[in-house]
Amino acid sequence: MTANASTPRVALVTGTSSGIGEAVVRHFCEQGHQVLAVDFNPAGKEVAERAGAAFFQADLTDGEACKAAVADAVKRFGRVDILVNNAGVQHVSPIEEFPETKWRQIIDLMLTAPFLLTQAAWPSMRENGWGRIVNIASVHAQVASPGKSAYISAKHGMIGLTKTAALEGGSQGITANAICPAYVKTPLVDNQIADQAKMHGMQEQEVIEQIMLKNAAVKRLIEPAEVAELVGYLASDLAGAVTGASWNIDLGWTAQ
Repeated sequence: MTANASTPRVALVTGTSSGIGEAVVRHFCEQGHQVLAVDFNPAGKEVAERAGAAFFQADLTDGEACKAAVADAVKRFGRVDILVNNAGVQHVSPIEEFPETKWRQIIDLMLTAPFLLTQAAWPSMRENGWGRIVNIASVHAQVASPGKSAYISAKHGMIGLTKTAALEGGSQGITANAICPAYVKTPLVDNQIADQAKMHGMQEQEVIEQIMLKNAAVKRLIEPAEVAELVGYLASDLAGAVTGASWNIDLGWTAQ
């Protein structure tokens, strides 16, 4: 799947210091887009510059930081055409033991921040009559698993936000879609493996085989570049008729 890169665009991508976000930034830069990579981790600056992107450090649990990130993209490049909401964290605990501070952090970062970033980027997209919003959800936006109440709640909410943005943006040339991957080879997933092993009293390889890949038809983890390719398509001119959809890259998980 190769996106039409004939029209250079301005993209803002969050959660870019590693994993899916890093792959998306690299993919967009290779297509000739101007990219602002946004991450809390200052190490993301080197990652962005290596790909050919600009960098903006921000704690996206702060609403003002979300607005500032969009403002920085507009100041640098004149507009925002593409918004990829990817930033995320994870915490694994049973509901009874789940810390309120972790719940609020996850919801703020993975649901409130995408809303505020979408809201801030919307006027630029509307003014230009062209916009692409791509939300990196998860297979856990479709199904649930034990120990991930905040993460799953945020991802389910992201699907609702995606559908609403699609309905409101259609007449303005703005599309909104979500991508729902199963487990991707990222540092976030590496941390989940360790947390799940502790929670279930298992070895880490057992977590991969017996939990992460239990429901998968294709028995492997997903590469970040595979997700980035789909982001590239949904953010392209070719995908102008695609909106309000949830695209599963789930190794066959939800086919059951």
